[in-house]
Amino acid sequence: MSRWRIRHATIYRYAEAVDMASHMLHLSPRPLPHQQLRWETLACAPEPARVSSGLDHFGNRVTWLFLDRPHARFEVVAEAEIDVAFPPPPPAAATPPWEQVAAEAARSGPVAEFTFPSPMLPEHAGARDYVAQSFTPGRPVLAALREVTTRIYRDFAFRAGVTGIATPVSQVLAQRAGVCQDFTHLMLCGLRGLGLPARYVSGYIRTLPPPGGTKHLGSDQSHAWVGAWLGPAHGWVDLDPTNDLVVRDEHVVLGWGRDFHDISPLRGIILGGGRHSLEVAVDLTPA
Repeated sequence: MSRWRIRHATIYRYAEAVDMASHMLHLSPRPLPHQQLRWETLACAPEPARVSSGLDHFGNRVTWLFLDRPHARFEVVAEAEIDVAFPPPPPAAATPPWEQVAAEAARSGPVAEFTFPSPMLPEHAGARDYVAQSFTPGRPVLAALREVTTRIYRDFAFRAGVTGIATPVSQVLAQRAGVCQDFTHLMLCGLRGLGLPARYVSGYIRTLPPPGGTKHLGSDQSHAWVGAWLGPAHGWVDLDPTNDLVVRDEHVVLGWGRDFHDISPLRGIILGGGRHSLEVAVDLTPA
């Protein structure tokens, strides 16, 4: 088991005063059998006039804020301490053929939801064909998934600034570079093209390396990776194509959805503001 301290700070600065604002936050770690929240705090400046919380369609924890006074700066700082102990994945050879998993997914309502295109991830033949190279007939599904994870890590360069939130998979394929969101979207799009359930997982990865270790890519802001379904016997496993990892003890899950849009850490509607700048700082450190 690993115990982590999370600090996620977001600051918006506006050229003109914002008169009113409504924000939706996905900043609370999701309670899971292998992830136990010890405590959490949420601080906002200016202080919201109204705060409410609940669950979204996917069961993720959500906080809604409403601000009713003018402000030129908006800051949210979420902190938490959490125990994480992901179970080890099954032996790859013990998982069923990928074709069997696709057939079973088509008959399972909650799982089938993650086989369809989504607003940010329409069908894309190039992504499907790239992923399909690892899914030879009858191959165990986890063996194929691990190979795809490694291939993306090998074939694509981690390069901040060459993509944005709305960058399509076609551009990522063409330039062979991007960040964790791009690699996650690429893998999701390809897997769904084969009829395999795959979900976008948002969270954090260890910020500082252990002594003698190497710093993970994508650790300075919110991280993203792929949740893949292995069939009813084995359930879901999380894979990080940015770092070529099966997710174990250096990740914390905020939540999941079909793509980034479903689980954006913070988004909202504002009245006024003009041009704005955004600053995000994330730390996931041993507690």
